[in-house]
Amino acid sequence: MQRVAESPGVAGSPSVPDGRRSRWTEHRRARREELVAAAVAAVRLVGPDFSVDDVARSAGVSKTVIYRYFSDKDELIDAVLERVSQAILLPRLLGELTLDRGDDRDRLRSVIAAFVSLIEDEPALYRFAYAQTGRAGRADLVAATEHAVATALGGLLAARLTEAGRPADGAMTWAYGVVGMVQLAAHWWSVARTVPAADLVEQLTDLADGGLGTLLPPRG
Repeated sequence: MQRVAESPGVAGSPSVPDGRRSRWTEHRRARREELVAAAVAAVRLVGPDFSVDDVARSAGVSKTVIYRYFSDKDELIDAVLERVSQAILLPRLLGELTLDRGDDRDRLRSVIAAFVSLIEDEPALYRFAYAQTGRAGRADLVAATEHAVATALGGLLAARLTEAGRPADGAMTWAYGVVGMVQLAAHWWSVARTVPAADLVEQLTDLADGGLGTLLPPRG
């Protein structure tokens, strides 16, 4: 396999003109993004225990090139976690919450379905994210995603309560309860597969909607 030559680093050299330094900074940023994309592809192909060699093959470069942009595999893993979160998980989940749906049950179902479909569509990335959960010094993608979704859901619940003239104190408690319930049940299901995905979505929607239905004011 042909190895791609890389330019030596020049950033930080006092003799480098500002324009050239800016171009090098942009080159490094773009090159890192390309290598992170190759790492994501390697995870999809090989699984959570991918190696730097797997990433090198995916990118069509040598391991030496990868280590010019990442100090070690841990830094590369952190970059992959960030990419998975910002480009794959959160856009799909938060996107469903931002859609203007008049029916609370439909909104709940759409978010739950989006999460379940992620497990179906991206099983290797899902396993990768969980493989990093709780490791010392490692960004917790699962917890960060739960927090982002619960915060968005809590804001919606608080708005519904405020519009109805009711206290919104319980909004975040209920939001985290719903998100935690869905996440844990879906994680169990990802291994057990005791029911079809569509049935899982309906079962979780029934539970979440049934609970919130007793707490939220009816829509006018």
